[in-house]
Amino acid sequence: MRDTIAAVLVFGMAAPAVAQTPERETAGLRAFADAFDAAQIAQDRAALETMVADDLVFIDGSGQRLDKAAFIAGWTGADDDYDPVALTDRVILPLGRDAGLASAEAILSGRSAGKPFRVRIRFTDIFRRHDDGWQASYIHVTRMAIADSPPS
Repeated sequence: MRDTIAAVLVFGMAAPAVAQTPERETAGLRAFADAFDAAQIAQDRAALETMVADDLVFIDGSGQRLDKAAFIAGWTGADDDYDPVALTDRVILPLGRDAGLASAEAILSGRSAGKPFRVRIRFTDIFRRHDDGWQASYIHVTRMAIADSPPS
């Protein structure tokens, strides 16, 4: 009986430390997701090369399966320029110690080959921990109608 009480007390004392882990994981994941989004908009090829896993699976807005090279090329075109982006309906979800996801809705706008563009998307990025940092391993983009977008 004493052993049972001791085990309950030890477990009860450890529970607050366990409860704080998801908050720390979420904060680290959110920081990486923020940096990853910023690197895309800034067209920072060097950062994207590091932040994207070599075995990335990228499903674009048309449903086509692409790879790391195509993803980075899509964000770093010489004739492309992106406006600042506001994310809405954002979700940051740790999936254990070594995986997590970030999802949000955004309206991307800017210029591509000198012509203005504006698209509304919902994306989900799945990140895996590699060594001491995170990398994007799977990205899925869904195009949405602009007419249905919430007011900016």
